[in-house]
Amino acid sequence: MQIQDLPYPDPGVPDARSGPRFLWWLFRNQLGGQLRSLSWGLLHFVSVSALPFCVGLAVQAVVDRSGTRLALAGGLLALAGGAIALGDTFLHRTAITNWITAAARVQQLLARKAATLGSALTRRVAAGEVVAVSTGDVEKIGWFVEAVSRFTAAALTIVLVCVGLLVYQPALGVVVAVGLPVLALAVLPLLPRATRRADFQREKAGRATELASDTVAGLRVLRGIGGEELFLDRYRNASQEVRHAAVRSARMWALISAIQVLLPGLLLIAVVWHGVGLAREGRITVGELVTVYSSVMIMSYPLRHFEEIAMAYSFSRPSARRAARVLSLERTTSAEGALAAEAPSGDLYDPATGMLAPTGRLTAVVCGDPDAAGLLADRLGGHPSSAGEDPSVLLGGVPLDELPLSAARTAVLVQDKDPVLLSGTLRELLDVPASGDVDPREALTAAQCDDVLAALVQGSLGVEDPLDARITERGRSLSGGQRQRLALARSLFTDPEVLVLDEPTSAVDSHTEARIAEGVRELRAGRTTVVFTSSPLLLDRADRVVLVHEGEVVAVGVHRELVHKEPRYRAVVTRETENEREELEELEEIEETA
Repeated sequence: MQIQDLPYPDPGVPDARSGPRFLWWLFRNQLGGQLRSLSWGLLHFVSVSALPFCVGLAVQAVVDRSGTRLALAGGLLALAGGAIALGDTFLHRTAITNWITAAARVQQLLARKAATLGSALTRRVAAGEVVAVSTGDVEKIGWFVEAVSRFTAAALTIVLVCVGLLVYQPALGVVVAVGLPVLALAVLPLLPRATRRADFQREKAGRATELASDTVAGLRVLRGIGGEELFLDRYRNASQEVRHAAVRSARMWALISAIQVLLPGLLLIAVVWHGVGLAREGRITVGELVTVYSSVMIMSYPLRHFEEIAMAYSFSRPSARRAARVLSLERTTSAEGALAAEAPSGDLYDPATGMLAPTGRLTAVVCGDPDAAGLLADRLGGHPSSAGEDPSVLLGGVPLDELPLSAARTAVLVQDKDPVLLSGTLRELLDVPASGDVDPREALTAAQCDDVLAALVQGSLGVEDPLDARITERGRSLSGGQRQRLALARSLFTDPEVLVLDEPTSAVDSHTEARIAEGVRELRAGRTTVVFTSSPLLLDRADRVVLVHEGEVVAVGVHRELVHKEPRYRAVVTRETENEREELEELEEIEETA
């Protein structure tokens, strides 16, 4: 795989059982790139390790006054230098390719998972954690994947050098052969503690990221209630915790680095001390002493990769664990794809609550608990809240969670209470799969977007057609009500068989809400529409109103009838307090008695 070939046609099915298994899966899926990187790494490190032999040969040639061997040493030095340059260049190229392709694979997997789960993703995993995984964690995972091949090349080089020195000069080679593995393994006892500290730092950083994400998302509300300072203090405390954790982690890594400087120095002293004694006795030549000394000195370079792989693993393991946690989430199904891909039609029925939305009718659902309403809306879209707890929602008698995802989403479209508007033009916002039976301007009119279009045109220089007006990231330049109406227009334009709207008018004024209710009713005539709301204006225009209380349907009727006959319905819709409800019940009893 080359960078120009990205994105992958199919990123594959990851092994998300644990962080290490996920890293191993990534490594196996880039085996070709890893082998190329390993080959160039061996060329580079072996060439670097050959320099001491060339230098020792040159020194001994000077001592022996041999011009031929001096020329040979010079030629070998030039050859080694060229191999070092070539190996280093392509090692860097292939390693970075491995890094980028691994990161791209993870990002594709995360994007596919987000598309599969939809709004259910942020209900099961914190939004800040998803952001952390798709940004910083992706880089750390890629770092470990690309570092593996360089570490392997460095380890093999050290083995080759030890064997070579034993053959070249056994008296000194045995010291090096014993000393180098000790250097490589000396930091192992410290790695668990360093890893724990790195994990703790990542945990604190993840919490700070979640807090920052939540604060930014709710900044408008925070300003409205004067809560900026409170949340600023919380983030300041969280960031200080991250700083303290980072300092503790850095101290451990500094200790590991110090050990990897100290021990090679001690080994050099031992080699020189023992080698000088051997040279005085005439058992080795000066050139051999220089060769062994230089080999030990230059081995500090590949040894550094032992520290790097330890750091890469300790930093990438919690990142891989978080990524695996997100990627292990599944759309809850009883038999994925067991039914035909054709979208069914008919009544929408939820056996768990008993909620029925007749085909071709506008059904309003009232829930006292907004969270319960959101979970029910997700379930109506074919995303059960958790595996095995609730039976599948039926559309025309067909279980939605047994349909392929594409068929389920063609049949039922769910717009949650906080829809997202991507940056781009309004035309691009409406570039979604649609039936073709609804004109974009009809959808915009039904959603009462005239003032929104005017504001967008005014904010886009040189634009005459409102569809060419630009929308900023997440629609931040628009008010909450304007964003809601644009999202509603997008959903109406899609024109699905079943449209589920979760509080689509919670941020608009009552006059606009009344016009939206009428527009939705007219545009969706003959189509099944389910609206989760407690607004009397919307409820009054519904063909059928369903009250869901404590997870089950307790009343069905029309708005005006339920307001008078069902106290629980009236309490939700009119915001009636407990005392007011008791007083009203007493008055009704008195009237009946009279």
